[in-house]
Amino acid sequence: MHDSICCIPDCKAKPYAPAGTRSVCKDHFLNFLTWRRRRGPQMFHKYAAMTMTERDTIAAEWIKTIRMDEVPAATKSHP
Repeated sequence: MHDSICCIPDCKAKPYAPAGTRSVCKDHFLNFLTWRRRRGPQMFHKYAAMTMTERDTIAAEWIKTIRMDEVPAATKSHP
């Protein structure tokens, strides 16, 4: 976790946990876990055995599912 902010666009929260080789804030990490859980219980076992490159692919797939209006208001950048 070398990021200084969450890797989700427009989110300026501090990193909390890894999502592949990048970092996400606590709210997005919980969203990531929920998304993986919805993909089935085998995802947790599969994800744990993946290389970082493979995890990056999964995280990138998840990031595409996030709508910008779902980014918590407190963590959005201010113009």
